[in-house]
Amino acid sequence: MRSAARHKRMKLKSEINVVPYIDVMLVLLIIFMVTAPMLNANVDVNLPQANAKSMQDKKNPVIVSVDADGHLYLTLENAKKEPVDAETMKAKVGAFVKANPDISVLVAGDREGKYDGVYQVLAELQQAGVAKVGLMSQPPQAGTGNARQ
Repeated sequence: MRSAARHKRMKLKSEINVVPYIDVMLVLLIIFMVTAPMLNANVDVNLPQANAKSMQDKKNPVIVSVDADGHLYLTLENAKKEPVDAETMKAKVGAFVKANPDISVLVAGDREGKYDGVYQVLAELQQAGVAKVGLMSQPPQAGTGNARQ
């Protein structure tokens, strides 16, 4: 009788104890939450330079220029470069692109200017209904190194 009671008490359990796995998962979660913000801090960006081919377009593009101070200038086809504000630029370019959907729209940002000026122009052009926008650049001059210092 004792052996039958002993077998009843010592019956094997077929369960997995998941408590240690949960502990490990929580420790890893805390480690990743602490280290993830540190991965993006103080990253130096060294943008590459490339010799891109120039665009061959049948029509003259619309050019929106942003100078170093953030002032906007607009050049429509063969017209002269004229200073504009953001709302005027958005209205004129939007109307011009609706009339000529195949025309290229380019943004020329000054090298010494802030990225914010170019970014604001891109956002304004998107609101004006321009689907494709290109960024203008000049090819590197012969005899100058491509290395940044």
